[in-house]
Parts: sequence; C-alpha cells; structure tokens
Amino acid sequence: MLESITPLLTDPAAWAALVTLVVMEVVLGIDNLIFISILSNKLPPEHRQRTRRIGIGLALIMRLGLLATIGWIVGLT
Repeated sequence: MLESITPLLTDPAAWAALVTLVVMEVVLGIDNLIFISILSNKLPPEHRQRTRRIGIGLALIMRLGLLATIGWIVGLT
C-alpha cells in the first residue's frame, strides 16, 4: 500500500496540484461567503442569520457532494 503512495509523495507535480486545489477551495469558499452575505443582507434583519447558516450549510454539502462524485469518477479509471 505504501509503495503505491510513495511516488506521489515525492513527485513535485503532485504537490503543485495539491497546493493549487487547496488554494482554489479557499478562494471558492471565500467567494461563497461573500455571495451569501450580500444576498442575505437584502433580507429583513430577523431572517439574515438563519439564511446565512442555511446558505453556508448547503454550500458545504454541495461541495462535499461534488468532491465525492469526482473521487468516484476518478476511481472508475
């Protein structure tokens, strides 16, 4: 098992891809927060906090679902 992972750990291209994916996830996460905050500020004050929580929760669920789907697709090959 470790023999199959070792080449990935020593490959600079794999590390560059990982860093790129992490940066993209952070940027997209911040983008989601800004978008949800802008939209929820248009609501009445008593609904804003609940709307933010629901929006962030749904964004997290969607991102995890998409990542799981990508992992499944990669596993097919």
